[in-house]
Amino acid sequence: MAVAFYIPSYLRTFTEGHARVSLATSPATVQAALDELWARYPGVRDRVVTEQGELRPHVNVFVGEDNIRDRSGFKTAVDEGAEISIIPAVSGGCSPTRSPAIPRPAAGGRRGRQARDRR
Repeated sequence: MAVAFYIPSYLRTFTEGHARVSLATSPATVQAALDELWARYPGVRDRVVTEQGELRPHVNVFVGEDNIRDRSGFKTAVDEGAEISIIPAVSGGCSPTRSPAIPRPAAGGRRGRQARDRR
């Protein structure tokens, strides 16, 4: 059984629209699997790794449920039939419990005075 990649929507333009890409082989490591993916779809590479070949900070790669950052990185072993997911990191926003209050203009504030002065 071959290794399969799950491709996030923002990368599908580089994989001819495929959400899932199966490799013909079963590479032994994440690096070997990615190399095969990049040979087939070269546009994916620059969106996953930096110019120095390091995993981009906003991208996570999982083998099954294991993040390769918590394992051996690109040297993480890949079993036959493994599923590798490329997942963009989610960040930003604020907690609903800590959202800043939106100040409301006072009834007699500057805008109120300007409107009165025009009358």
